[in-house]
Amino acid sequence: MNPGTGQEDLTGIAGWAVDLMEKLGPFGAGVAIALENLFPPLPSEIILPLAGFTASRGEFTLAEALIWTTAGSVVGAVVLYWLGVLIGRDRIYWIWERLPLTKRSDLERTEAWFARHGKKTVFFGRMIPIFRSLISVPAGVERMPFATFLGLTALGSALWNTTFVLAGYYLGEQWHRVEDYVGVFQWIVIAVVAVAVCWWLVLRVRSTVRARRGDADPA
Repeated sequence: MNPGTGQEDLTGIAGWAVDLMEKLGPFGAGVAIALENLFPPLPSEIILPLAGFTASRGEFTLAEALIWTTAGSVVGAVVLYWLGVLIGRDRIYWIWERLPLTKRSDLERTEAWFARHGKKTVFFGRMIPIFRSLISVPAGVERMPFATFLGLTALGSALWNTTFVLAGYYLGEQWHRVEDYVGVFQWIVIAVVAVAVCWWLVLRVRSTVRARRGDADPA
């Protein structure tokens, strides 16, 4: 996308999001962000600045952009929360115990950690790419009080959305510059997670191999 392009030149996800906003107004921005929560590959770092950019052009007000995008974030998160409730703790354990290289104790420790830090995780998780959507499911599985979940989600989402909507609003036709910076942050998050998962796999494979060798030794 070239700098200085107007909305009429946008294609792909950006064009789809703008089309929603043009047809549905600020409600369209809310719908786009709700879908972004349900389908994380849809990037909020494109949709939110675009909502701000659209507001700067007078299609709707800045306040409407902020209210509707935050409402969309909450709606998407609530859907995933209730998905976690429907899946339930028993099903999670049933699936977990049938995965390779996993132990029941791993999940039990995770549950204990979430019980201690769940509120902070839900709040700050709204501001971390990828985890922004995923964190709603364990909150539902662990049956975090719905009112607590709703409040933390609304507050965390409002902070994240306001930052990017305002960026798009003040950058105007340069709104797409936001994506470059957030893209770097997202890749850092992905890299950290990948390293952590690889390290966990290495430790678990070593532990499994040692356990099998111990079982194979004669008494």
